[in-house]
Amino acid sequence: MDENLVQSQRDRLGDFKIRFRQISFEIGWRGMKDRNDVIPLLHTLRRPTFFTRDEDYYQADLRHAGYCLVYLDVPADKAAGYIRRFLRHPAFRTQSHRLGKVVRVHHSGVSYWQVNLKGARALGW
Repeated sequence: MDENLVQSQRDRLGDFKIRFRQISFEIGWRGMKDRNDVIPLLHTLRRPTFFTRDEDYYQADLRHAGYCLVYLDVPADKAAGYIRRFLRHPAFRTQSHRLGKVVRVHHSGVSYWQVNLKGARALGW
């Protein structure tokens, strides 16, 4: 992905006062990209919410009570805005509401799987 685009989205998150750490930069190691590296890292962190544009993370079998995975199914230049929108959604506003979920964020709402629940759920904005 274009470095200028990534930096612009990082800047927007900062403007929104959303604290974050980027894998391969602030946490983990350079070159971390796939689930085999990222999922074990998430297990070492305290209640993280991990945002990605990689569809491979939107899998029901990745549910875990200790973290939240969010697949951003949106254009790259809109990612920060959708992260903010997701974090303000009443169903996901707090860490305790997010933990144990694997979520897909898209233009019309969110769909998610949750630990200990069968089937996917969907919510609008």
